[in-house]
Amino acid sequence: MHFQVLKEDTATKARLGLLRTPHGAVETPVFMDVGTLGTVKALEPRDLAETGAQVVLGNTYHLLLRPGPDVIAAAGGLHRFMRWDGPILTDSGGFQVFSLAKMRKLTEEGCRFSSHIDGHEFFLGPKESMAMQRVLGSDIAMVFDECLPYPCDRPRAEKSVAQTLRWARASKDQPHADGQLVFGIVQGGVYADLRRMCAEELVKIGFDGYAIGGVSVGEPEEEMYRAVDASVPFLPKDSPRYVMGLGVMHQMAECVARGVDMFDCVIPTRIARHGTAITRKGNVAIKAAKWIFDQGPVEEGCDCYCCRNFSRSYVRHLLACNEILGLRLLTIHNVCALNRFMKEMRAAIADGTFFEWKEQARKDTKSNA
Repeated sequence: MHFQVLKEDTATKARLGLLRTPHGAVETPVFMDVGTLGTVKALEPRDLAETGAQVVLGNTYHLLLRPGPDVIAAAGGLHRFMRWDGPILTDSGGFQVFSLAKMRKLTEEGCRFSSHIDGHEFFLGPKESMAMQRVLGSDIAMVFDECLPYPCDRPRAEKSVAQTLRWARASKDQPHADGQLVFGIVQGGVYADLRRMCAEELVKIGFDGYAIGGVSVGEPEEEMYRAVDASVPFLPKDSPRYVMGLGVMHQMAECVARGVDMFDCVIPTRIARHGTAITRKGNVAIKAAKWIFDQGPVEEGCDCYCCRNFSRSYVRHLLACNEILGLRLLTIHNVCALNRFMKEMRAAIADGTFFEWKEQARKDTKSNA
């Protein structure tokens, strides 16, 4: 078994689990750090290890364009290329079907893109995506799918789910790297019956894990929870469940209470580049003038490298001067903050206090620092 549920919370559907991959075991619930181009922005692999990161994500679309499969194959795969010896999950390029909608054309076989770099045309479908992920040698490969926008009318959603299921079957049939796990992706927009049908059909195909896609694409928070509620009950209990593109503390806690095990998001690195820190009391704009003389750490009680060694005043100064170190320090803090949050969550499930912990976390993280 590659996934084992170690404990289930009695008050919610939260699970404590262990996901085994060729590059090590992953404790769940887990937040996975996004390294689109083979790097988590501003961080070295040793930084990631020190922050408690367990899994790094790479993106098939972007790595296919730069540096390309030949370069990564020559290096011996993505792990060796980026010098990360922990587990790697690779997105299939399906999200770019959504995010680069103005630069692509859908067909039955996949998607014809105009490169966002130089405009040249190339094709990416289940066959091409899985071939690239085989070259990358990721521990977890995602099937090629179509991520729906919000809002989306029902006829469009029905057509997309049918397309996603065809691509899922084609993805499953492709050769995979040794030991590579393959996850299916539930789509269906805001339509509960479509999500149930998609989940049930994916289970019939049979995958090593299942993701819930098409959330965090601009929908209200309650719609996101409804999408999760419409998907999770129809996924196997002995397989990991993954909500894609979610990295807000209280939202992850609510999804774990619904039986979700895995998350990823660009939030910690993206908002660090805009001078914002993630804390247990809400996000804090470190670039704000109020911190100009403040000698306290970015977050009181945080043990990350940034908070152990530098003040808000200093980090604010670096950001105001556009010094690269400021972005690096704030990124270290943000990645550490989310990984620590997940560690606390796992401990709460283990000792039977998850519901109380979740409620307090919701109050804390939605407050203003």
